[in-house]
Amino acid sequence: MDADTDTDASSLDWARAWMCVTFTRGLGPEEVFARYGADPERARLLSWDAASDLSEDESGDGVVSLLRAGRTGEWAFCVEEEGGFGFAEKSLAKLSRGTETYSVATTEGIDVFQYWRDGECVEYFEPGMEHSRSEPLGPWWDRVEEALAAHEGEGAGMAPVVALVLDHLGITLDDAALAGPWPSLTLAEDDAPAAPLGDTYAGEGPVPPGTVLDFGPSRGLS
Repeated sequence: MDADTDTDASSLDWARAWMCVTFTRGLGPEEVFARYGADPERARLLSWDAASDLSEDESGDGVVSLLRAGRTGEWAFCVEEEGGFGFAEKSLAKLSRGTETYSVATTEGIDVFQYWRDGECVEYFEPGMEHSRSEPLGPWWDRVEEALAAHEGEGAGMAPVVALVLDHLGITLDDAALAGPWPSLTLAEDDAPAAPLGDTYAGEGPVPPGTVLDFGPSRGLS
């Protein structure tokens, strides 16, 4: 069941450009960074503007992504600028281990929607390209296509899809919220994934705080 919120895609300018955002149930930002392969101890509490300066200061050869993570309600988010770690198979397998993760990305001209559960991809597709849909076919395709069609010609990017996911999860992450201070760090292509899965949770041994092992029925649309 969708939440009663109604996110306006026009309030998500951050989701119009090259970006990737993940939403993972039950984790904290430190664990999210670790599952991306970053060192959580490098994170600094920075506003959007200050974090952008950090990214520019540390740019050089290779791909450098700016990651900003936080938690709202029971969902952790990680917004990534200028990179695509958050829609890579390895990253999503780690993020979703013991829980579930949504990923929405626009990178290098490719738009991607993914839903993962406990290390496995449940649904994958590139909007507008039906041949890209994963098997078995999931419930999100029609909703995503409808959301994008409603904003056709507006240059909205994947903002309508992010709005759709936010409404489904019952949380808010608009421009005003994201502009505030959140744990932020940069991750270079050569550094990721730096932390093997066993350093976070591999299904055996102690479970890190915040890891969700029993998340009940899927929140996927039915």
